[in-house]
Amino acid sequence: MLAPLLLAGGLAAQAAAPTAASPTATSASAFAATPWRLPAEAQAGDLIFREGTETISDIILGIDPGGYSHVGMLLGSAGNWQVLHATPSEVAGRPDGVVIDTLDFFLDPVRARRHAVYQVRADDAAQREQAVRRARAALGRPFRMADDSGTYCTRLVWQAWQDAGLSLAARFRHLDLPLIPGDYLLPSGLIASPRLRALTQDAPD
Repeated sequence: MLAPLLLAGGLAAQAAAPTAASPTATSASAFAATPWRLPAEAQAGDLIFREGTETISDIILGIDPGGYSHVGMLLGSAGNWQVLHATPSEVAGRPDGVVIDTLDFFLDPVRARRHAVYQVRADDAAQREQAVRRARAALGRPFRMADDSGTYCTRLVWQAWQDAGLSLAARFRHLDLPLIPGDYLLPSGLIASPRLRALTQDAPD
């Protein structure tokens, strides 16, 4: 958990008041006990952003105007959605790292206030399949902010599409984090990609 702690300390020193989340996002609190249904256009390889409920999420939102603190890649299909993401452990006994969770787990109000799905405008179906394969290949990789042996949420999904041959033209931002200063990809820098398109949000089934 050293990287999350360092990140929290460094971001706290730079944080301003949290910005408001996108008004088009779907609130988790209204649908706490029901399974989620994603937009009909959603496909494996698309990105799902959430505003988290933990302190680290509030800190990230304090410096990042995008309104979201975390992102994962959709896997599967309607009725069987999963999310692959790089995260500090959210399950007792599970190490920090790249994991696959069910959509309901990812969007549970315990850890998500709201979310939005963004379609990645791939060149073709083969490129989309390659991006999913690249992301899956990172499963089990440790959560690290500034260590090439690991990765973090935005970098994971960005790198998967890069490796599949699609540049998302994401905007990295320099952060003076304690011990690990560098250029980092924040959620707003990823959302700004011209290759991403926001999908209309649906309520859960």
